[in-house]
Amino acid sequence: MLWQTKNRLFDCTSHGVVMGILNLTLDSFSDGGRFFNPDAAVEHALRMESEGAEIIDIGGESTRPGAEPVSEAEELARVIPVIERLAGRLKAVISIDTSKSAVARAAVAAGAGIINDVTALLGDPEMPRVAAESGAGVVLMHMQGTPQTMQAAPQYEDVVAEVRDFFRQTAALALRSGIDPLRIAFDPGIGFGKTVEHNVMLLRQMEALRLPEMPDRPMVLGVSRKTFLGKLLNDMALEQRFWPTVALTSLGRELGAVVFRVHDVKANAEALRMTEAILNS
Repeated sequence: MLWQTKNRLFDCTSHGVVMGILNLTLDSFSDGGRFFNPDAAVEHALRMESEGAEIIDIGGESTRPGAEPVSEAEELARVIPVIERLAGRLKAVISIDTSKSAVARAAVAAGAGIINDVTALLGDPEMPRVAAESGAGVVLMHMQGTPQTMQAAPQYEDVVAEVRDFFRQTAALALRSGIDPLRIAFDPGIGFGKTVEHNVMLLRQMEALRLPEMPDRPMVLGVSRKTFLGKLLNDMALEQRFWPTVALTSLGRELGAVVFRVHDVKANAEALRMTEAILNS
């Protein structure tokens, strides 16, 4: 299972990848403001790499439920200086978490190798072309609605089938736009327009999300610190979601995910490596 980014080919066949989250925002749900300062952001990125992150996912606009969008100029001002400072220092691949084509274009020019788009190329009409021309890896994520509306009343007839059909449609758009299939990864968007029951169903049937015509595309899993963990455990304290996240990284690897987007890199990377030591023995 190969995933080609602009500057690295990941072989995820027997080796999953940790994607460390770097939020350059003031309002992200779990760490808003902590790394808004560029010096703090650079230090944290380097720390995550030292703890096992092979991708650093940098975002300048929160996508938590109810988050308000920021302007293109503000997003650029937040992310580009940090990417430029990290590009020559990291061995890890830099990912830009954005749905704006201008931000994606500038980020790749500054050194990013992956475009992680929560709208799966649909939020900006220029994004498919920009992504194709960039040569970057692309994460196509499913979201019902927008961050402002997605958790109001999410409904599905069959969440697994509908997410899989969405992957099929967005993959077709990517291919028509000239994006190499080897550069595509999918993300079911846990918590993005889903109830607890929807999230659990997607986790249990992750292999059923694969497209028969593209069965070898990596699946990205992002459950880190999310609200549904607290609801499942009947404990909504944010600090209690650390170990449940680690548990789902281990389980998710067995269920078919190969890229894990997390805040707490060290524990999740160790859980991933231990799970793989058993699975691959």
